[in-house]
Amino acid sequence: MKKFLYILLLLIFVQMVNAQLPPVFDDAANEKATASEMSKTYLIPSAIVWQSDSTGTNLQNTGQLLKMGNGQVAVNDTNLTRFISDSINKPGILLDYGKEIHGGLKISMGIRPSKTPLKLRVRFGESVGEAMSDIGGDRNATNEHSLRDFIVEVPWLGSVEIGETGFRFVRLDVVEVNENAPIKSVEAAFVYRDIPYLGSFNSSDQRLNEIWAVGAYTVHLNMQNYLWDGIKRDRLVWVGDMHPEVMTINTVFGKNNIVPKSLDLARDQHPLPQWMNTISSYSMWWILIHKNWYDYHGDMDYLNEQEMYMIALLDQLATFIDKDNKEILNGGRFLDWPTSTDPKAVHAGLQSMMVMTFEAGSEIMKLYGKEALSEKYLKVSKQLKKHIPKGNTSKQAAALMGLSDLEKPSKINESILSKNGVKGMSTFYGYYILEAMAKANDYDNALDVIRTYWGGMLDLGATTFWEDFDISDIENSGRIDELTPKGIYDIHGDFGEFCYVGFRHSLAHGWASGPTPWLTQYVLGINVTDGGNTIKLKPHLGDLKFAEGTFPTKFGILKVRHEKSSDGTIKTEIDAPQGLNIIQ
Repeated sequence: MKKFLYILLLLIFVQMVNAQLPPVFDDAANEKATASEMSKTYLIPSAIVWQSDSTGTNLQNTGQLLKMGNGQVAVNDTNLTRFISDSINKPGILLDYGKEIHGGLKISMGIRPSKTPLKLRVRFGESVGEAMSDIGGDRNATNEHSLRDFIVEVPWLGSVEIGETGFRFVRLDVVEVNENAPIKSVEAAFVYRDIPYLGSFNSSDQRLNEIWAVGAYTVHLNMQNYLWDGIKRDRLVWVGDMHPEVMTINTVFGKNNIVPKSLDLARDQHPLPQWMNTISSYSMWWILIHKNWYDYHGDMDYLNEQEMYMIALLDQLATFIDKDNKEILNGGRFLDWPTSTDPKAVHAGLQSMMVMTFEAGSEIMKLYGKEALSEKYLKVSKQLKKHIPKGNTSKQAAALMGLSDLEKPSKINESILSKNGVKGMSTFYGYYILEAMAKANDYDNALDVIRTYWGGMLDLGATTFWEDFDISDIENSGRIDELTPKGIYDIHGDFGEFCYVGFRHSLAHGWASGPTPWLTQYVLGINVTDGGNTIKLKPHLGDLKFAEGTFPTKFGILKVRHEKSSDGTIKTEIDAPQGLNIIQ
């Protein structure tokens, strides 16, 4: 357990390609993990970023907080950290736990003459700036969704555990004067789903390796009781946002019950004619996720449970097409936030999604053995293709037009997707931009997009991927893991719009994990078909010298390694579990 956690926190599981992995995908173990839901462990800080006093007057022996203890207070503890306040100084300290985590804080205090509880102000932060901020103001720090700024009482010769949020940094401040508090430890209570990383990715480019791993870890953190979008804010099941997360889960963790559990919650919370999360596109994503889930795992029993709702939803969607074969969807008309103020982009995206949804619905009806319905929905899809939206210039909607074949992928890629580098990207729809570039056979540029855009977050200190990221914000901005000097922008607090202004911006959003499944599918070349029975292996190494990894299948772990020869040919080694069909 401790070994796995250590590997997880240091994100070196990408180096485990050649390590011994389970010989088969263990459904029983997976069910056991999800039955117990979550695990908890305690972590000490890795660094002190800031402290209000360095003279030894109001803060003493602070380095002791960085040392692993035994977790038990005692009457004879002497080597403790002391927080000493007076009429002028109330000491504070900012701790860094090294990586974004989900959970709370356990504070333990030793013995002292006064038996009264110690009042501490606790501020959690996904960035240094957020942990140092006050609620409100221009930078919009909040206590929404999860409390991150509050006062707690720590008992004499005891411990208190508080908080449930996403964070990396914690600031503690003494609230009252004339305190002399011996603090034994300030440990992060890390709450996570204890499951193995079955998929892996390793290549000659360490930057891509790290991006793959950070995407996997971001989704892992959001696999709480349900599959959330963010661990600090948006601790909700947003069905559209789930799609990149589900593709990451398929790639890294394999078949995990949190996906059907979350899909069923969304279905039951939104009986028809409601749209899921009040957004029409999110109801379409529900259908598309089910198609992907079946493609990867072949669980027909689960798909059968959706039949009545699935057919009724498809029939409802079909009523929102006008005589010119144009979608006229009501409810929330939404793709992602950056396109939300552009009606042409929204329509182009929704028209594309309608095409893809009815194509997926037609294929699902074939699985149900309902040929008449399959033909009906395929006809609807073909009718929708007769209307080609005009005037869209957004990369997000353009990507969907390419994926749905409303426009030729090569044309879309040349005219919109490959223009202006990574400007106009979004973390959510970045996945579909990459998908559309792959469909246009532009794998080299897609790799550069991953390195520049998602790598840009890493360059600013990210250990998880963010709700939103505008590459232009990098200029004259500081890192999230450092105090921001005067004259420099705080990348977290000084930017953002829509729902993610300033510190309200989530820095651990699962919808941003797109490079993880993309690298496995297109670089390792692992394309899943036939309900998970068949893998079509088609690697695209681009400028990489080699790429290797593992992938969880319904039969066990698939291992592949591709190496580029001096003449450009690729030599592939495969270790496939029995029963899995491989097509090269």
